Amino acid sequence: MYSVIAERIKLKYSPVAVLFTDQKPEDALEYVPGRWGCVTAMLTAAAKGRTAVFSKDTCTCGGGRIGLGLDTDFGEGFEYFLSTGNSDLPAVAGIAEPEGFKKTPALAKAWIDETPVRQIKEKYVVFKPLTEVAGNESLQIIIFYVNPDQLTALVVLANYGRPSSDNVIVPFASGCMTACLYAYAEMDKEQPKAVIGLTDVSARPFIDADLLSFSVPYNMFQEMESNVPGSFLEKEEWKRVCKRI
Repeated sequence: MYSVIAERIKLKYSPVAVLFTDQKPEDALEYVPGRWGCVTAMLTAAAKGRTAVFSKDTCTCGGGRIGLGLDTDFGEGFEYFLSTGNSDLPAVAGIAEPEGFKKTPALAKAWIDETPVRQIKEKYVVFKPLTEVAGNESLQIIIFYVNPDQLTALVVLANYGRPSSDNVIVPFASGCMTACLYAYAEMDKEQPKAVIGLTDVSARPFIDADLLSFSVPYNMFQEMESNVPGSFLEKEEWKRVCKRI
C-alpha cells in the first residue's frame, strides 16, 4: 500500500501497519514461548521490512501483552516494579531493579487503573510494512518512525483539517502501549487523535536515537492522506525543511 505522507516527509523506514487476525502469517518473525522479547524490537524489524506476529503465548512480556491488546492483567506488584520496588515480590521480566518511572507505588497504581486496556477478539497481532499490505487486508493502526522534522509535519497534518488544536497526544506509558494501545483506544472515537510514542526509556535501545513513533488509527491515517493535496506539504516552507532530511 502506497502512502503519500511517507513520500512527502521522506521517511527512512516504511510505516508499519498493525493488523488483528486469527490467521498466522507465514514466515513472520515471532518470539519463542517462554523467552522474553521486547515488542519494540519487532516493531523496528517491521519498519525495516519484516513481518512480525504475536500471540498471548509468544509475547511473554506482561506489559507487551497489554500494549498489544492481548491481555488486560498487569499482574501482582506491577506498581512496585514501576516505582520504588518491593523485596517481597519477584522481579518482573527478569529485571532485578525497579524502573523508577513513578515516584510512589500509589502513583503507579493510579496510572495502572487509568490505562485504557482492551482485549482484542482475534488471536494474533501482526506488524507489517505498509508497503507490503494488500488491498483486502483490514488495518487497525499505522505507525510512523519519525525524526523531529518529520514529527513536526505529522503534528501539523493531524490538525490541518480540524478546527481544534489538540489532535495529538503524548501519554506516559511503555513503548508498546504508546505505539499501539493508546492508538487502539482512539480507534472508535468520532475524532480520534494521533499518539506520539516510544518515549519509554526501556524501549529506546530498540529504536534509532533520533526517532519517535507516531501512531494513528487507520481512519485518521486515511483522513491525513486525503489532506496532503493543497496542504503545507506542497509549500516552500516545508520544502526548505525537507531538504535536510
